[in-house]
Amino acid sequence: MTETTPRALDLSDPATDPFEVARAAAAVIAERTGVAQHDVALVLGSGWGQTGDLIGETLATIDNADVPGFAKAAVAGHSGVMRSVAIGDTGRRALVYGTRTHFYEGKGVRSVVHAVRTAAAAGCRTIVLTNGCGGLNPAWRPGTPVLIRDHINLTAHSPIEGANFVDLTDLYSPRLRDLAREVDADLDEGVYVQFRGPHYETPAEVQMAKVIGGDLVGMSTSLEAIAARQAGLEVLGISLVTNLAAGISDQPLDHAEVLEAGKAAAERCGRLLAAVVAKI
Repeated sequence: MTETTPRALDLSDPATDPFEVARAAAAVIAERTGVAQHDVALVLGSGWGQTGDLIGETLATIDNADVPGFAKAAVAGHSGVMRSVAIGDTGRRALVYGTRTHFYEGKGVRSVVHAVRTAAAAGCRTIVLTNGCGGLNPAWRPGTPVLIRDHINLTAHSPIEGANFVDLTDLYSPRLRDLAREVDADLDEGVYVQFRGPHYETPAEVQMAKVIGGDLVGMSTSLEAIAARQAGLEVLGISLVTNLAAGISDQPLDHAEVLEAGKAAAERCGRLLAAVVAKI
């Protein structure tokens, strides 16, 4: 958030209405892009950066720091801009976020889910959440995209405030997963487990995740998905397995490996997601 952001739009202030900040952000996006609304939003995690280029022509680019509630990218391999992208020749627009705010950055859950709420305020009805993650299935080699069927939220937090009870039974849309398999019939699916981070999980924690039903481990996505459901968005989640999780492989983990796996899989993942977005 820039120093000139009014206090009324400060997400860290408990008195601030986070949905009001989202509406203010959407108004800036509409002004900068010249369109009243977008149709689909995408949050691009590690390994998914080329997707925006493959969806269609980028018609406008906005620096995150120029939009209320947003900040520059804090993670290597992410882009600190958002883009308005034409979805082929359909006349529809995608709002593509080149980065996300992670829970481990310490900015609070409101900041983590602000992009999701802004997408809803900007008119989107569908959001695609992507990430780079550790895989628990040895058959999923680095570079394998996996559909998220469900999640386990181990952050001990929720983006929903107050007595607002939201059903998460079919949070990750079966309809959208079916659309994705029309593009790539070989796509597998699994349960994503979000840890707090920023440290990687220990081998014992990975085994715990496996015992409680997890297939993928990472540090994002589940809080965003919950906020998306609250906002009425249909959610598609896709993980890119960038490494085998700790203890599944005997190799040590490091972020450079994550980035390298993402680069190697970038074209396949980008084309997959571009084709899915065109079908939504």
